[in-house]
Amino acid sequence: MAHGRFASILNVRALGVMLMLAWFPALCVAQQKMTLGIPGIPPVFGGTIALVAEKEGFFKKRGVDVTVRAFETGAFASRAVASGEIDSALPPTPLIISQVSNADIPFVGIWGMEHPDWLIGSTDMNTDCASMKGQPVGVDSVGGARSIALRTMLIGGCKMKIDEVQQVALSSNVGAAMVAGQLKFGVLHIDDVPVIEAETRKPLKTIVTQKDSRPVDHYLMLVARKDKLEQNRDAFVRMVAALIDAERFMRDSANAAKVAQHAAPTGRSADFATKALKVYLDMEFWPREKDGLNRNNIEVVGKVQKAVGNIKEDKTPATYERLVDPTIWRDAYALVNKK
Repeated sequence: MAHGRFASILNVRALGVMLMLAWFPALCVAQQKMTLGIPGIPPVFGGTIALVAEKEGFFKKRGVDVTVRAFETGAFASRAVASGEIDSALPPTPLIISQVSNADIPFVGIWGMEHPDWLIGSTDMNTDCASMKGQPVGVDSVGGARSIALRTMLIGGCKMKIDEVQQVALSSNVGAAMVAGQLKFGVLHIDDVPVIEAETRKPLKTIVTQKDSRPVDHYLMLVARKDKLEQNRDAFVRMVAALIDAERFMRDSANAAKVAQHAAPTGRSADFATKALKVYLDMEFWPREKDGLNRNNIEVVGKVQKAVGNIKEDKTPATYERLVDPTIWRDAYALVNKK
């Protein structure tokens, strides 16, 4: 009888463990350590989704131990992925397409942000496109995301070439330089504008926006090395699942204050972060219930990079199939929605 009671207790405990593992699938796998690079020091607001996934524990919930690391620019982050220093990053899509097309760097896109928010702003309300000729314009780095956006907006919105202005490399501190009066022109994010206006107590003039100069575009692409992706596919699926969790969390207005708190590394006050969050959610800055890797958007960027000379004359834009693996998000989405 004692033996039977002991066996029954063991069976009950075993059943309890099985039920716990069924409710918490992330416990079934080791907490794979990974690093995700986001652009800008301080980080640009687009990286907030990764900060939320980290601070709210969504990465660990999905079975991966991800450290979010800020890099001076998205270009620096992409180099870290290429060298194997980090596992993944969110570099500018035009840069990734150019690097893959020119040198066949083994990047693969697994998630993306389709809607750039770039604009060229000026602290002088009397300026226009012609006023920029020969003038310094703040960017992140020559060849970086702001630099690429500047080239695009100059061609599409001002009918100018990049060599008609002087690029000044400032990482994500372009707005601060404009507030300090060191620069009149800068390539900015939408959330830079109210901060500059509040600190200068003057309106900022928008000379041209990337959306106006090219409505169909693509901003950032979450990339990994092809070999790393093949070796550790499940971990990348879980990383993307956590980003899906984070987007849903950010979309809930009840979480706005917490999102603003997690966005503190961007340098935005709670008030500015809350206002920026609403604007960005309205434009689906972070993809909502999709992978953010629309074929048309990505192929348009490839054609533009070829047209502006960022892809060499003897090279053609990398195909969508070469650039993107849509199955990672597909499996991540299934994981998130699994009952």
